[in-house]
Amino acid sequence: MEQTELAAAACRGDEQAFHILVSGQQRRLYGIAYSYLHHEQDALEAVQEAVCRAWIKCGKLKDPGAFIPWLIRILINCCVDEQKRKKRLQPLPDNADIRSNEMISDSKIDLERALDRMKPKYRHVLMLKYYEDMTLTEIARVLDRPEGTVKTWLHQGLEQLRGKMETGGELFHG
Repeated sequence: MEQTELAAAACRGDEQAFHILVSGQQRRLYGIAYSYLHHEQDALEAVQEAVCRAWIKCGKLKDPGAFIPWLIRILINCCVDEQKRKKRLQPLPDNADIRSNEMISDSKIDLERALDRMKPKYRHVLMLKYYEDMTLTEIARVLDRPEGTVKTWLHQGLEQLRGKMETGGELFHG
């Protein structure tokens, strides 16, 4: 059975089809979640939450061909929710705590911090493009936006990121 047929069956309540679809995307979903949350357990929980939400709402999906982009969008929302929850519950670790992990380079820390402070629309496009190697067409489908808008956000996001990395100043949030 091909992906669209599996998605259609899953949306009709076929648990096995849903399981096959989701299992085939497991690594990709984890990779996306980890790129947002930077913590293994949080990423696994976000994937689990996204899969549960997708199963509950699958019957309402109008286009089974859009199942995977729809699932990724749910996952991104779960990751954003988790980031907000973490910010409310605990302060961000200071530089000394982060730098104690010798495996992480300073530039990667700076990049992750810069991405975390960007507007979500720019952060989502940059992370899907460069962390998940998605095409602009795939990103447009995941974010449910026109491809031209995604191109604009990519360009503006890269400009912001470049400026932030070069100057070390605050990001423009326009």
